[in-house]
Amino acid sequence: MDLKSISFLILSLFAFSAFAQNQQPEGGRQINIVYGANFTKDEAQFPGASIFSKDDERQVQFEHQGADLWCDIAIFYAEENRLKAIGNIRLQQGDSIEMNSGKMDYDGNTKLAKAWENVDLTNGQMRLTTDTLYFDREKQEAYYRSGGKVVDSANVLTSKVGTYFMTPKKYQFQRNVHIDNPDYIIDSEQLDYYTTSKNAYMYGPSTITGEEYKIYCERGFYDTKIEQGYGIKNTRIDYDNKIIEGDSLYFDKATEFASATNNIQITDTINNGVIRAHYAEVHKAKDSVFATKRAVSISLVEKDSLYMHGDTLMVTGKEEERILRAFRNAKFYKTDLSGKCDSIHFEERTGITQLITDPILWNVDNQITGDSIHLISDMETDKLDSLKVIENAFIISLDTISNTGYNQAKGKNLFGKFIENELKIIDLVQNTEVIYYVYNDDEELVGIDKTICSKIRLLMANNDIEDITFFVNPDGDIFPETDLPVESRKLKGFVWRGDERIRSKEEIFDEDDNNIELVKIRGLDNPIDIDAEENERQNNQNDPINAPNTKAVKPKKPVLKKKAQTP
Repeated sequence: MDLKSISFLILSLFAFSAFAQNQQPEGGRQINIVYGANFTKDEAQFPGASIFSKDDERQVQFEHQGADLWCDIAIFYAEENRLKAIGNIRLQQGDSIEMNSGKMDYDGNTKLAKAWENVDLTNGQMRLTTDTLYFDREKQEAYYRSGGKVVDSANVLTSKVGTYFMTPKKYQFQRNVHIDNPDYIIDSEQLDYYTTSKNAYMYGPSTITGEEYKIYCERGFYDTKIEQGYGIKNTRIDYDNKIIEGDSLYFDKATEFASATNNIQITDTINNGVIRAHYAEVHKAKDSVFATKRAVSISLVEKDSLYMHGDTLMVTGKEEERILRAFRNAKFYKTDLSGKCDSIHFEERTGITQLITDPILWNVDNQITGDSIHLISDMETDKLDSLKVIENAFIISLDTISNTGYNQAKGKNLFGKFIENELKIIDLVQNTEVIYYVYNDDEELVGIDKTICSKIRLLMANNDIEDITFFVNPDGDIFPETDLPVESRKLKGFVWRGDERIRSKEEIFDEDDNNIELVKIRGLDNPIDIDAEENERQNNQNDPINAPNTKAVKPKKPVLKKKAQTP
């Protein structure tokens, strides 16, 4: 280069510097040249632009309001306050944000950068890669629209659309969101992810699949570090051979615990049983389910559904060793059998269902009472096999012809036999007594049979007494109706409780059950991560670039609590 050329270059630089100073936008928003290296112009291809290229010592460098940019070639439009960068680009903001790419457009007025060709962005905790990335320094947001991947210490996250909010260090992923972790996989339509806490908030259909569980929800939270979270919309958990569904579900892998609130259904996929309630807990290690608030267990008995209710239901034990307990105000119903008592205890291993404390049983129109009632199932067929009433056994039915009298039989104990799910044989033993209305074929009253003996057998047909057999010295007679006073037509201990009979599955619930006020589920109408997370605020409070604009508040606690609620 001759002396004349050098002089021209020096004069051009001075002229450019003066021009840039004159054209600097208000508020100090002008892009500043830190190192220009080689300078030239090409008015034909880049009118009004100054072209800078690296030299043998270093790259071209620009600075703009707390950010530095390095590249091999820069096409700088000083008047418009924008530049095009080409080759080995690095944009550094503060001590944490760094973006690299092959090409970049940067507007100093809007502080918007568009980067493409092998783009990656890091913040010290994660690395984002994509084909094209937009970095809005004014809003402190970076976003892509054509697919991207984020890798941090815990997860690999991909999505079609993504936005990184630098103030709370949060990503918002949309469309085909996928998280790969050695212990689980998450798929979602929208997922907000905090890079510091590793917390994920899901919006839209989302699935979390772990080694021993699968969670589906359309709005929920998940701590990806400890595999703990909750769902609050259309939530389902497949866990411990059970399907748990409810308005709101909580899950914790470490404690092997799940709970649910409002409109719950728990399906046992092995035993084909169902529990419904408004609060429930599943403890995997204990093989147990706890349910309350309008709790009901539903199981199949001889092609008929058996509904069992209590203020509290508990199911414990492994497969084929299940124990079902209904505590306080226990009731059950199936088409031809219903009953109630203080509590019910069913053991799958023995097939015995015990009605405990003041039990009463209705077999269609027959009322059966005693101190304790046991229903025994056949272990091979699962059909009802037999019935035992221990101490003070009493069976009563309304005389359906007169509709005034009552057929009655009592004894110390009662033993019944079911055939094809129908109570066919009833044996009463020890101190037995009977009062029975006898009719002829024309349904005319012959008399009232009143007898005592040691044992009575009743043969049933269509759930009515067809035949009575007396054993061991029966003492009694058939009295004409006029010869047996009304006050003598009831055995001692007679109590008719027909108004208490449970005639439908709805009647197993009382007024308190039907008027339960459901818990209000938070977060359905607003983003569940609307408040910045406290730990994000603490990590950023000393960072002048990424400091939040408003004071953060502590995140709300999970919707579901581990502790059982009082019914």
